[in-house]
Amino acid sequence: MKFRIMYLEDKSKGLNGPARIGRVRLSKTGETLYYAGRTFQALRNSGLKANFSDSETGQPFWIAKARKGGDDRLYKGAGEPPTIDDDVREEYWRDVRGLPDPAAG
Repeated sequence: MKFRIMYLEDKSKGLNGPARIGRVRLSKTGETLYYAGRTFQALRNSGLKANFSDSETGQPFWIAKARKGGDDRLYKGAGEPPTIDDDVREEYWRDVRGLPDPAAG
């Protein structure tokens, strides 16, 4: 299976929900994602402002590859910045953003 640093935003409480940057495992087809003990299934043309749902709870999520510019939210500039998982922090800033980790200061 393939792993990728991705942006995950919970859409269950509104358009600008809590967000994370973390390492996600992708199924061979990419239709199923695994993160933090959860399984997400792709919503093919059935999601409103979401592209995946939690297989167990049905919660909608926006999940996408983390972007170099950091503009990951579906609605730019809205909501709090995403929380970055500790196990990907250095790799995220170095490989995705191409910048030094501002927290390493």
